[in-house]
Amino acid sequence: MFETINFKIDKRDVGVLELNRPKKHNALSSTMISELAEVTEIINNEKTLRVVVLKGNGPSFCAGADLEWMQEQMGASANQRGLEAKKLANMLGGLNSLLKPLIGLVHGNVFGGGVGLASVCDVVVALDDSKFGFTETRLGLIPATIGPYVIRRMTEAKARTVFMSSRIFGANEAKDLNIVHRITSGELKEKSLEMEILPYLDCVSGAVEKAKELALCLSGVPSKDEIEYSVSMLVRQWESQEAKKGIKSFFDKKLLRR
Repeated sequence: MFETINFKIDKRDVGVLELNRPKKHNALSSTMISELAEVTEIINNEKTLRVVVLKGNGPSFCAGADLEWMQEQMGASANQRGLEAKKLANMLGGLNSLLKPLIGLVHGNVFGGGVGLASVCDVVVALDDSKFGFTETRLGLIPATIGPYVIRRMTEAKARTVFMSSRIFGANEAKDLNIVHRITSGELKEKSLEMEILPYLDCVSGAVEKAKELALCLSGVPSKDEIEYSVSMLVRQWESQEAKKGIKSFFDKKLLRR
């Protein structure tokens, strides 16, 4: 049914949403963004579903933006870049407001858009070898589209310690920054995940949905103006000379390593 993701529901009515581009470290492509938006609608229409787990197949949870997609954006118009950024923003907004509780299980590289995905989960369990980072500024870009979600999750003060520097940090620091809630080992990941799943199986599902709706309402989801501003900031940065030079330099180095 899908090219880049898997979705299944087990006998307990627990959904498992898996990013499935393992050779690409589950980097976010245009197709994956569209499919994640589509599966959000499917999940919201599954009345018996109790809780959803979001995880990644392969060595990483999500290493950020797909390189081929980035190359396409280099030659795209500002309007096309804006449309692609809106697709990502709308997908994140859909997952953020998902009717069902969303538990993230992250491992390996969790960069850029991967941190964005983690930030729209209600709970995040991270393997102890996970690495996190907002790596956009190395390329002359900015973590704009994910910004409204990650800054709400981390708080502005904490976000500013890592948001601009492209510095890579580990699971313990990610927990201090509010991205991660529980750290576990590879051997204990299923047990740790079950600790987050099981309480929901004893709850009335409709009440859980209303409680999540209340939490989102009281905390405030990103506004339309915030989304539009973050998209416009990204499009503007793509047009800058430093971004063009940074991205070209990045791809030139990759070609030299081949």
